[in-house]
Amino acid sequence: MSKRLLIFHFAIFIFQFGARSAPNVLFIAVDDLRPALACYGDPIAITPNIDRLASQGTVFNRAYCQLAVCGPSRLSLLSGRRPDTIQVWDLKSHFRETFPDLVTLPQHFKNNGYFTRSIGKIYHGSGAPMKDPPSWSEEALYDSGRKHEWRYASKENRAVVTLKRSSTEAEDVSDNTFVDGLVCDAAEAALTTFKETGKSFFLGVGFRKPHLPFVAPKKYWDLYKREDIPKPVSNSHPKGAPEFALRTWNEIEGYTDIPKDLNEISPSKIHELRHGYYACISYIDTLLGRLLDRLDELELTDNTIICFWGDHGFHLGEQGLWTKANNYELAARVPLILSVPGQKSKGNASNALVELVDVYPTLSELCELPLSPKLEGLSLKPLLEDPIRPWKSAAFNQYPRDFTEIKHKRHGDVMGYSIRTERFRYVQWREWISGKALVHELYDQQTDPNEMSNLAGHPEYASTLIQHQHQLDAGWKSAIPSE
Repeated sequence: MSKRLLIFHFAIFIFQFGARSAPNVLFIAVDDLRPALACYGDPIAITPNIDRLASQGTVFNRAYCQLAVCGPSRLSLLSGRRPDTIQVWDLKSHFRETFPDLVTLPQHFKNNGYFTRSIGKIYHGSGAPMKDPPSWSEEALYDSGRKHEWRYASKENRAVVTLKRSSTEAEDVSDNTFVDGLVCDAAEAALTTFKETGKSFFLGVGFRKPHLPFVAPKKYWDLYKREDIPKPVSNSHPKGAPEFALRTWNEIEGYTDIPKDLNEISPSKIHELRHGYYACISYIDTLLGRLLDRLDELELTDNTIICFWGDHGFHLGEQGLWTKANNYELAARVPLILSVPGQKSKGNASNALVELVDVYPTLSELCELPLSPKLEGLSLKPLLEDPIRPWKSAAFNQYPRDFTEIKHKRHGDVMGYSIRTERFRYVQWREWISGKALVHELYDQQTDPNEMSNLAGHPEYASTLIQHQHQLDAGWKSAIPSE
């Protein structure tokens, strides 16, 4: 057969059957979301759409962020590097100050022919760290969500324009009263445009709830009976924990209905706050459902990878703590769900130890993009094919503190380096300048899943402590599986 005839037959094949385009990516970030979801076994959460996504993909039961506040966590994920590498440990720093030429996850897709968009909170939601023009094909939309009319609906809370008014609110208003509803509208429109143009896309959609204040339309509060929502499983600080570990972040403080001394929050207010958190989760669940429906309507589902993730966990009074900004399980553990067209295993869960820094290489490999050797995560593609295969021996996270200030600046005076292994969480607090280990924490997840007793000084755990010290010192590369 002549070369000309081969070309002719190939052209006929393409005309009849079409050329399958590169897979799209719908990249959904949710602020302050711990795994309080039905698909993660939470008996209270009403999350049918997140559960629907889980049924189409893989739930990672033990996923961990690298530093439990939004700026460093997000910049670590989006850069594919760990906080010490990009030198981002606080909310004011941007990795481009140190690494101006670093290629981010969405930028990598853009450089490889994708149209990349950011709608909502993808980078940190205020100041310079919320901006990264090289990542996007057009200017980001709703990347700042602090307009007062997007945060509250009631006349009382809107009457005074300050960042913090009531910590909760349940008004009978529409979903689009708040910025997350507007983000969802814009994302639906973007999907329609992508369908019309036929461009392969990387669409980042960032929802701000359930971040404080716990404000959602009343109908989501009404999904729950407050008496059914459990109280915190613990309300006192872990025994034997250092002061470094227990410092408040001053986030919930300042709301008009929250006392300055968090120990004085009444049981009824704690119950109300926990109710509000679940209401906000169900609000986001509905918005996610709209995006999933739009993908189906546009016949994009079969060629779109969906990555759903939370930037860090959250405390709701457990361990006597509120919000995030620590090294404990409730702050470090996050939801991570991946749905990939054609994946062999659907609707299953993996108990492998994985990290948000793994997302960059995972999405790159799934879309057959080149992998940079500078990335500090591991592609999760093998777990999508076999969720129970051997995996990492530890997940790494960290959190800094200043000696005197409530909020740290940059790396702080001491850094708490933590690893989560199959059974234990170990934290080593090191003086930043000298590198000297000052304090140790060790928690047995098997006997103490709520991390209420620091076992670092217990003789019967001495060998376990030493083992975890060595594993922490060996670093993240040593935790990667050999096969």
